[in-house]
Amino acid sequence: MLNSEERNQYKRHLTLDAIGEAGQEKLKAAKVLVVGAGGLGCPVLQYLTAAGVGTIGIIDHDVVDQTNLQRQILYTQADIGQSKVSCVIKRLQALNPFIVFKGYTDRLSTENAIELFKHYDIIVDGTDNFSTRYLINDAAVLSGKPVVFGSIFKFEGQVSVYNFHSGPTYRCLFPKPNTLALNCEDAGVLGVLPGIIGTFQANEVIKIICGIGNVLSGKLLIFDALNMNQHIVGYEKTEQSQIASLSETVIYCNSALNFEELTFEDYLSKKDEFFVLDVRTDSERKQFHLESHHIPLSELEQRFKEINTPKPILVYCQSGKRSAQAIQLLKTQQLANTLYNLKDGLLHAKV
Repeated sequence: MLNSEERNQYKRHLTLDAIGEAGQEKLKAAKVLVVGAGGLGCPVLQYLTAAGVGTIGIIDHDVVDQTNLQRQILYTQADIGQSKVSCVIKRLQALNPFIVFKGYTDRLSTENAIELFKHYDIIVDGTDNFSTRYLINDAAVLSGKPVVFGSIFKFEGQVSVYNFHSGPTYRCLFPKPNTLALNCEDAGVLGVLPGIIGTFQANEVIKIICGIGNVLSGKLLIFDALNMNQHIVGYEKTEQSQIASLSETVIYCNSALNFEELTFEDYLSKKDEFFVLDVRTDSERKQFHLESHHIPLSELEQRFKEINTPKPILVYCQSGKRSAQAIQLLKTQQLANTLYNLKDGLLHAKV
């Protein structure tokens, strides 16, 4: 039941015929897990909190970086270096004190995904990499949970709902990952785009909980921010939706590469032993860089022959994601060098 303060807080919902008190009580009883508290996660969390979703889980192992502030609207300069989960919960509690927040600072993995998903009704995918998207999809299928998916790239966003009433899944739409595709770090993203797409995701969550409208199950909404075009394409359930076990079906882009990782401390102790390659953008390198050769990831396929060294190659970026992609690309060129990834990139570098 709603108390008097909640009735006042959600007054505009209570006056909507499609929601009303019954719908608001459904929202209060709902449990939603948001995977990722970044560009998409921030607006999703903000609007689900404002809407009165009773229990909201947030899982993100990352800390706030200055580059996040252009689009991740729940953070400020004062939050840089702090856990995203702790910062987000503090902000959201100030917005709505009637919500129960549960924070998880572990990385989502095959070891914890299914057990975590069991405690929630709906999973929201706010991640930015293929490996985690497939993990979320597979764990959701095995635990019988719907997934509200969002994706952003430059000026384009996508939204869909997977495994809704055992409907089509992420693997039905994208059977295989494009492990060399650029993410937001590499290609950039319009600052307002995750706000638009994240709001679309929050809308789907509310529709599912309240049982209203037409859910984007078996449909992919594609939004172009430059031309303000929006269209929906349909897709069908395929045999790809059948998941036998998490360990057999999750695709690990990094593990398939068979490379080793070094911590920043390891690098400092023996940096002269490596040929160091920076695959970040020009602007990132101008702000700070290690003593290294520079080839942006977007140019690496054309310029990899510049790497002429008998030394092992240590590849780095800001977070370790692009460098992992760079190693995959370099392996396709059959370099004889041993390849190492700088674990977590410069996130934990003492500079």
